[in-house]
Amino acid sequence: MRTAGLTMNDVWAHRVLRERGVDTYRLEGVVAELGVMVESLDLKHRGKEENYRPYLHMTGELRSVTPAEALPFGITQVTYSPGQGEKVDAFYEFDDQQLVVLAGKGYFTSGFTVPEQVTGIEWELPATADVLVLAPSEVQTEGDVPVVFTQIHGIGGLEIDLESSGYDLAGYFADQSKNGVPRAEAVVDARGLKSRSDAIDPLFTEDELALNTETKQVVGAPAPEAAPVADGMNARLRQIEAEIAAEREHYKTERASTEGTTENLYRERVAAPLHRAEEQEVPSASSVPTPEAQRDLNLDPDLEEEEKKEEETRRHEVKPVPSLDERKRQVAQRAADLDFGVDDEQSLGS
Repeated sequence: MRTAGLTMNDVWAHRVLRERGVDTYRLEGVVAELGVMVESLDLKHRGKEENYRPYLHMTGELRSVTPAEALPFGITQVTYSPGQGEKVDAFYEFDDQQLVVLAGKGYFTSGFTVPEQVTGIEWELPATADVLVLAPSEVQTEGDVPVVFTQIHGIGGLEIDLESSGYDLAGYFADQSKNGVPRAEAVVDARGLKSRSDAIDPLFTEDELALNTETKQVVGAPAPEAAPVADGMNARLRQIEAEIAAEREHYKTERASTEGTTENLYRERVAAPLHRAEEQEVPSASSVPTPEAQRDLNLDPDLEEEEKKEEETRRHEVKPVPSLDERKRQVAQRAADLDFGVDDEQSLGS
């Protein structure tokens, strides 16, 4: 028997579960086949860790649930009217053999697309469901049938493949191996490059070549306002550098005047004693010019003449070195003077 169904999230399902004395049958994990009206089918790819493996993402609407075994009261199928069923998302995985078939049909070409004949039809997909059956009233009346509520497991992410669904979707793809162009050459194909004939057609026309030359000339011409803009930018950069330098100097000054900082300790205990020591030092000999250097600096001829006269006078005033006899005479005279001094002391003492 076929009967219309309701989803488990319907408000009547909760009321039936709360009511007492109602004859209900609840079954969990029922193996069933879903009738899904396929609305779209897209070719997707996994992530880098799965080497970008392709798969199909299918979306559609639930139209029927057919259990593997009949439900209570002989129910063999639960149906849903268009617009009343739940939304279904399923993911079809290709096996290795199917991927080989896809590659042979031109999977790596730009013309490889999903076939259109697999959409707009009803698919049968495997699934499991929880079922709640509300028995008809004990009083047999015409049109009194059981009410069925269903809840499909994982309806938003059904995982299917060739083995579980029985659909070999790789066979539905058209062979594009001869007509398609490799995806790496899709850009060239987009330019309208046609197949060659006996005469080779040029890739660019005369108008395109002329346009390319004009573009190079326009690009190569200097902009008239480029120089003023550059000068303004350089001036602004110099102003910013000056402001940064002033701000850095102000910061150093504040740090040096703040007690307890490293800069303050350096200025008070290291720099200040060094400055005082430098001020007390006598100018070094290298800073005092030599007489020769002073003479070179003196360009007055009168002063040079006076210096020559002074040197000559000092030369004449130097006494000659005494001879040996003169030294002996001076020593004898000195000894006589000493003897005379001793005799005087003795006479005074007597």
